[in-house]
Amino acid sequence: MTVTLGRREWLAAVGGAAAAWPLAARAEQRSVPMIGFLSGASAWEYARVVAAFREGLKEAGYVEGRDITVEYRWAEGHYERLSALTEELLTHQVAVIVANGPAAVAAQPVATSTPIVFVTAADPVATGLVTSLNRPGRNLTGLTLLSAELAPKKLQMLHELVPTVIFWPVTELNQP
Repeated sequence: MTVTLGRREWLAAVGGAAAAWPLAARAEQRSVPMIGFLSGASAWEYARVVAAFREGLKEAGYVEGRDITVEYRWAEGHYERLSALTEELLTHQVAVIVANGPAAVAAQPVATSTPIVFVTAADPVATGLVTSLNRPGRNLTGLTLLSAELAPKKLQMLHELVPTVIFWPVTELNQP
């Protein structure tokens, strides 16, 4: 039995294969998401933070170099460089920018559509990073270490959970 292809069938088969070839070639090239890590400090100052960051990624199932790549940018105390470093990360098409407080403040007006995750000890509302703590808004979210500001709220919650607890002012506890 002989199978013959007409000119139209042959062109359709070749055309379909030619159209599918770039898709197959691209499927073989696995794209790995890129994280931008931006800090106003230097790499040696943040060595422990970077180690913890990598460990956290690993615990979440992401291995740097295999599942994700990370582009690190350090201002080394030259905060005026943070905007340019943000633009540099954006040219690498990072999926997200992880930044400390000063770096997030500098990155915010530059990276308007790229998500920014920040860690700061300052009040993110007062610094203008977010509109409110419960609804950050825009493309920013993160973690704040508002320990002094949140202390009264923590005591209020503790008192609601255990109403029989008696609180003494700190000055009374320090008296001889």
